[in-house]
Amino acid sequence: MTSHHPDRTEDEVDLLVAAWRQERPDLDVEPLQVLSRVSRLARHLDRARRASFAEHDLETWEFDVLTALRRAGEPYELSPGALLRATLVTSGTMTNRIDRLAAAGLVTRRPDPEDRRGVLVSLTEAGRKRVDDAFADLLRRERELLAGLGQHEQQALAGLLRTLLIPFDATDTGAP
Repeated sequence: MTSHHPDRTEDEVDLLVAAWRQERPDLDVEPLQVLSRVSRLARHLDRARRASFAEHDLETWEFDVLTALRRAGEPYELSPGALLRATLVTSGTMTNRIDRLAAAGLVTRRPDPEDRRGVLVSLTEAGRKRVDDAFADLLRRERELLAGLGQHEQQALAGLLRTLLIPFDATDTGAP
């Protein structure tokens, strides 16, 4: 990805906004300046994620479950209920996902010593290695997406996006 000089950079959104201003001068199209760029960047991020996961033979949902376990820290295990909350899927869907990950040798189930009826889902060594490798690759790709910004610009952008997202995070119930 090449970096352009800020004084002469015009992107697709600039052209889109100019066209809308011409066609609908009665509308304030300023939100497009930010949100169309966020949307376009999200598409590039989605492509990078899919490429990274495919390179490590993982589906997005597999990465999500494995990273939830990995973030839990040693011994890298959670209850199915905790995995549900971390990945925002239904109980039946999670059961199916755990079954598929167990069949692939990426997780195991064991009885929960704190709850006779419960189980704990644990990362296997193969699961930990797979998710660690995929995550490192994803971060490399994400750094490439951000290469046009310096560290301070990245921090400023992160702060601005955080400000926009906090109200949504506070009201997000996880429902589709």
